[in-house]
Amino acid sequence: MENGIATNAKRLLWAGFAAILAAGIGFGIRGGILANWAADFGFTGGQLGAIGGAGFTGFCFGIIIGGVIVDKIGYGKLVVAAFLFHVISAFVTFAATKGQSPDTAYNYLYWGTFIFALANGTLEAVANPLVATLFPKNRTHYLNILHASWPAGLVLGGLVGWILGDQMQASWKLQLGLFLIPTAIYGLMFMGQTFPKSEASAKGLSLGEMLKDVGILGAAVASYLLVLFFQNALHLDQKVSFAMGGIILVAVAVITRFSLGAILLFVLLITHVLVGAVELGTDGWIQNITGNILTTSEGKILFVFTSLLMFALRFCAHFIEKTLKVSPVGLLLICAILAAIGLNLVSGITSFAGAMLALAVYALGKTFFWPTMLAVASDRFPRSGAIAISIMGGCGMMSAGLLGSAGLGYAKDRFAGEELQKANPALYATYKAETPSTFLFLTPVHGLDGTKLAAAQAVPAEKRTPEQKTVADASIAGDRHTLQADSFIPMTMAAIYLLLLLYFKAIGGYKTVTIADAKAK
Repeated sequence: MENGIATNAKRLLWAGFAAILAAGIGFGIRGGILANWAADFGFTGGQLGAIGGAGFTGFCFGIIIGGVIVDKIGYGKLVVAAFLFHVISAFVTFAATKGQSPDTAYNYLYWGTFIFALANGTLEAVANPLVATLFPKNRTHYLNILHASWPAGLVLGGLVGWILGDQMQASWKLQLGLFLIPTAIYGLMFMGQTFPKSEASAKGLSLGEMLKDVGILGAAVASYLLVLFFQNALHLDQKVSFAMGGIILVAVAVITRFSLGAILLFVLLITHVLVGAVELGTDGWIQNITGNILTTSEGKILFVFTSLLMFALRFCAHFIEKTLKVSPVGLLLICAILAAIGLNLVSGITSFAGAMLALAVYALGKTFFWPTMLAVASDRFPRSGAIAISIMGGCGMMSAGLLGSAGLGYAKDRFAGEELQKANPALYATYKAETPSTFLFLTPVHGLDGTKLAAAQAVPAEKRTPEQKTVADASIAGDRHTLQADSFIPMTMAAIYLLLLLYFKAIGGYKTVTIADAKAK
């Protein structure tokens, strides 16, 4: 150890960076090939949203289960498991072939995406607590550096889609398979390394002690999201799903000796559910939406631009905090306001230059959400070890899949269908998808058939028939309404962060807490 920091701290930091980079590359490429899947298999926006959602729900299982056991079994074993999951996911996804029935292809793509996400979640269950433990005095800065790898992966994934997909017309399988390269790299970087223990693990705290701050309230948030997963992904009966969620909730209550949990952590978990929905849920659709409003190539270039901006900004979290003299919560409040403004600006774009400006505002807003939320939870709840931030990450990813990605897919179908029905009811009857889109308790809607819509959009704008123009315009209008509806999420987050800022001011200001501090209360 040097000054309390492990001698291989930087090696482990960059190994974690490479691991999340692999996840970002796969995610970025998937966002660019949604149109390929719609054209090949005739999927609706709702179906594509559900497949994209599997990229988040699988993550939840990996990070929550990994977070609970990582302090007991060690980081190395989880890295090996994640590596195997990544390789298996490629084989399952590539089994989807044009000419198969849509149901068969859907299942291969859904579960291949789920396993890929499971690997990503397992890796983040390693990387987040590892970096929080390695750099206890500057978690916000180093967690932002760690998570700079996510937008870096999105940049590389977007470039793959633009160069190999748009320019070279390479198959989607070739594009997606490239994520295996950084997978091999992170495997080599983690190989043979020794790992530190979290403060909670070093002090020998039991699982029950680590879970006390999560408690019944925190477990209720995670359990409800799991209920949605059981219903929507596994298609289990509603009663069975709630029973399984109830069993998990009771188990946590018993393990923690019926601890209610920390109210602050409960609020942070709820807020991170919103973070997952607006940040990652939107990321999964944004290049598809901007590509629809402008052109497919411009959408991918804009996605790369936004991600590159995020990558650079995440190295500046410490500088921004010191320059503006704001706490992590103050930084989150500023970001939520900017994200809400940015989404509304993006909904009105009409040119590439205007889109760059609007997306720059949105990117500046969403950049610091995820890692700074993890830093706040780690700063304030040290006795939870890896568990609190892993559950937080899991809830955020589960929300992104079940609420964000799926919700935006539903919104796209709803608004596009409404626009076309309003413009030309007869044309809507022709283009209406057979499969209805559903979301939570909202009324089922019929969006536009993916194959038919893709055929209309494939025709250059100046050569479209009046009918094709009407269909394309309805899809664009639907996307604009979707982004406007999406902006209500960061507006809600801004209100929560403002209340948290006032709370910390009332108790003497934001500060990092140690286990000794927590016990002294």
